[in-house]
Amino acid sequence: RYEPTWGSLDARPLPAWFDEAKFGVFIHWGLFSVPSFGSEWFWWYWQKEKREPYVKFMEANYPPGFSYEDFGPLFTAEFFDPNQWADILKASGAKYVVLTSKHHEGFTLWGSKYSWNWNAVDVGPKRDLVAELAASVRNRTDLHFGLYHSLFEWFNPLFLEDATNAFKTRKFPTSKSLPELYEIVTKYQPEIIWSDGDGNAPDTYWNSTDFLAWLYNDSPVRDTVVTNDRWGIGSICAHGGFYTCSDRYNPGHLLPHKWENCMTIDRSSWGYRRDAWLGDYLAIEDLVKQLVETVSCGGNLLMNIGPTHDGRIAVVFEERLRQVGAWLKVNGEAIYGTKPWRAQNDTVTPGVWYTFSPKEGKVNAIFLNWPVSGTLELGEPQAKLGETQVRLAGYKELLKWVALGEKGMVIALPQLTPQQLPCQWGWILQLTDIN
Repeated sequence: RYEPTWGSLDARPLPAWFDEAKFGVFIHWGLFSVPSFGSEWFWWYWQKEKREPYVKFMEANYPPGFSYEDFGPLFTAEFFDPNQWADILKASGAKYVVLTSKHHEGFTLWGSKYSWNWNAVDVGPKRDLVAELAASVRNRTDLHFGLYHSLFEWFNPLFLEDATNAFKTRKFPTSKSLPELYEIVTKYQPEIIWSDGDGNAPDTYWNSTDFLAWLYNDSPVRDTVVTNDRWGIGSICAHGGFYTCSDRYNPGHLLPHKWENCMTIDRSSWGYRRDAWLGDYLAIEDLVKQLVETVSCGGNLLMNIGPTHDGRIAVVFEERLRQVGAWLKVNGEAIYGTKPWRAQNDTVTPGVWYTFSPKEGKVNAIFLNWPVSGTLELGEPQAKLGETQVRLAGYKELLKWVALGEKGMVIALPQLTPQQLPCQWGWILQLTDIN
């Protein structure tokens, strides 16, 4: 049994499925999807920081005295079709999904008994959005279902009172945040708890270690659940299951601990925003590059989309997800279930990243630019004459190669028209029998 101490909790082995999965989809959905302007931090920027674009936006588009609470009934979700979402998630090639059950605004997407009249069952769609998506994901896909939950809430009076008392009182976690966590685990049995928003309070204020001990020892998901590292100030990148370290974290080198790169397709926001331009969205080439770099360095990629207030996944997000899925259909062997190789990227040719497939004993060299010369030089692999074989993923014939001294090789790529290429945006050379 795990004790409620970081020493004990951090010793828990990470369930194997998470490292094997490599790729997940993050979904930021909430009341911030109604104004869908600027950022999911809309309420904070408008009311607390009084940032000019947000103040002007409200003055121009809403009546005087309109409050953030008034967005509640406008969060309608009339086009929300959880089966359609599940089908898009499946098509993306993702192996898990993390839905925001509650963001820093405090509005819960399930009918929480600890969030009276500030949840999606009492206000707005009058639907349990968490339950509906969980059911569709489990019925139609093999994805693991996870939930994001914000510990703190910007304007909750109980939290503000505790903060004023320098967190010596604990009214908010005991009456709101912790009961919600126990509630979502018991009710929806998520296999990921993605915690966030420590509100500058320590883990002792949040009682995080007690919750995690219960989660690992006695909860319905004790054997499969995976957690992140955001459980109070100072715990990020130090305690918990996998490390996130910061948003959009991509170190570019191997880390000794399992980590995740959570990032957004929209460069500027996690929630949907109507003021986005095409150039604000990462292109598929950028997304493949992020995936490849992250996995080669031992991380998972959690790629975020923001649905609209009426429950649609915007077509630009759907297209990106389906493109990643099309790429993974050809190249998934070099991503899923792989381990980092002894070298993460090539020493001679930039834009080449390595993964290792332990079951087949294959080294995967992933190159993001097709060379004009038709040959690819690799500085890292040590090839063996008469033994080493090189294949291009999605192409039948073996490729010809020559060794360069002790280390390195030059590989002749097949001469293919763009239509004949097995995929776009990045290609995999599978090397077998190399040192």
